[in-house]
Amino acid sequence: MELNENSNGEVGINSSYQLKAMEFCFENVNKSCIKTTYSPIPRMILYMVFGFGTLLAVFGNLLVITAILHFKQLHTPTNFFIASLACADFLVGLTVMPFSTVRSVESCWYFGDSFCKFHTSFDGSFCYSSLFHLCFISIDRYIAVTDPLIYPTKVTVPISGICIVISWVCSITYSFSLFYTGVTDDGLEDLVLALSCVGGCQAAVNQDWVLIGFLVFFIPTIAMLIIYGKIFLVAKQQARKIESSSNQTQESAESYKERVAKRERKAAKTLGIAMAVFLVCWLPYYIDSIIDAYMNFITPAYVYEILVWFVYYNSAMNPLIYAFFYPWFRKAIKLIVSGRILRNDSSSMNLFSEEVEIHN
Repeated sequence: MELNENSNGEVGINSSYQLKAMEFCFENVNKSCIKTTYSPIPRMILYMVFGFGTLLAVFGNLLVITAILHFKQLHTPTNFFIASLACADFLVGLTVMPFSTVRSVESCWYFGDSFCKFHTSFDGSFCYSSLFHLCFISIDRYIAVTDPLIYPTKVTVPISGICIVISWVCSITYSFSLFYTGVTDDGLEDLVLALSCVGGCQAAVNQDWVLIGFLVFFIPTIAMLIIYGKIFLVAKQQARKIESSSNQTQESAESYKERVAKRERKAAKTLGIAMAVFLVCWLPYYIDSIIDAYMNFITPAYVYEILVWFVYYNSAMNPLIYAFFYPWFRKAIKLIVSGRILRNDSSSMNLFSEEVEIHN
């Protein structure tokens, strides 16, 4: 039925029809949010895609944490960084992604206002924790590649523990204080009022804090890119020196140093790939956030959801990277899945053959 400018009756009929067709998150609650529904097949596909990412983030990172903490051979500063990073990704999969799955598919928040703030704070905390871990890992790899024989005396387990604590404390303090003090929505009172409905969980962030958040992400990212650029430059120079070595005695004397250098370069390459994947997943979200804040929030809801889930899927990617590049991780997975880690002496098992030690 078409609208007729001169017919109030027809306008009334259409309005009544639209109200009946419209669905709400809570049908019998005043000021309930409007629900956007999907047909059954797309709805099922979305649940499968998001659910798969959640399971991969939880169980994949749990395997990483279990392997590193259980096997004594893996108790190194770098691996403790990796375990702590996996812990952040594991918590994303456990405390953030399941609830975001329901919100994204159902377009409603059914878990209460209090948990909405916790959920948003958890999300920010684990994001920044991952970023800070990657920063410390890049510094760790730089020292290991540039001076592999001195590295064990410079970077010890206690030092890595201090860096891990700093990463967690700073990220949690920053994120929770941001959303619980309400400073992010200063100047956006009208927008907050417009978004306020029962069944919603949107965090309004003003331009100033969007810019600060972007800088908190952007500055460490640039630092990491510079560090990894230097790492791969040094690695290339080391490879040329090894290839150009012609003195047989010198080659024999430096064989151990060469093996260590190869191992550290391989580790740096793998962790550099993890950092690159992190950037690919996170950069579009941050770029869109800062554009959105200065362009009056023009991003369509479905585009925002896609960018958010790119971010979430990053938490599921690192275990796949480790499984592809680390032979010791593949061996550890077999031991864990087969139940052999339940043996009394399993923590002392050797995960490295000579070949693995050289190429890992």
